Amino acid sequence: MSAMNRRAALFAGASLAATVFAMPRRALAQAAAPTGPFTLPPLPYAFNANEPHIDALTMEIHHGRHHAAFIGNLNNMVKDHGQVAAMPLEQILARLGEMPEAIRTGLRNSGGGHANHTMFWQVMGGKGGAPAGDLAAAVTRDLGGLDKLKADFNGAGARVFGSGWVFVTTDRAGKLALVSKPNQDSPLMDGQHVLFGNDVWEHAYYLKYQNRRPAYLEAWWNVVDWAKVAERYAAAKAGSLRI
Repeated sequence: MSAMNRRAALFAGASLAATVFAMPRRALAQAAAPTGPFTLPPLPYAFNANEPHIDALTMEIHHGRHHAAFIGNLNNMVKDHGQVAAMPLEQILARLGEMPEAIRTGLRNSGGGHANHTMFWQVMGGKGGAPAGDLAAAVTRDLGGLDKLKADFNGAGARVFGSGWVFVTTDRAGKLALVSKPNQDSPLMDGQHVLFGNDVWEHAYYLKYQNRRPAYLEAWWNVVDWAKVAERYAAAKAGSLRI
């Protein structure tokens, strides 16, 4: 690349960054307001609740733009498919093979994205630490303890090629397992329940960590809300966990 082209590229990148950072907060939060059976769940804490490990601007863009876009796409896809629109999201994902072929791939991508992000917001906003009670016992029994879980989870997240997620799943009996998925695929598509997971798409971390995904994965444990994860674990064993 010539020096002139490098300068032009740098200027374009700086201009884009300036535009994003100058954008009013309300404009970010209200982008892509979708209408239909699927709605954007409010973030259960302030955008800066995960500072300094995840910056407020990333949270705002991630929730108000990326997640909202999945919902807008979903509502657009199902507007002419009333039976699909009336189904709970977890049923759509569990029965993808039965969905109309014309929208099946879109449901996989946007439906998975909606489910994954809905879970994601729920399990953050905490102060890290460690699980307790039945959840701690399950982590030790099935995943070798918290330190091993973190190492295995971070390693799986770092190995995801391109974009995807790393999850801890649970069955109705409370048995835990570690899985990674590409793109916006969800364990719900395999009949599994998601206990918690981390988003390793670049939009989840690039503003703060650039290409240092392992650093993001390590820092993320500082914002896990183990009390919320424990609530999800109890709900899974009771048969009431949906997404």
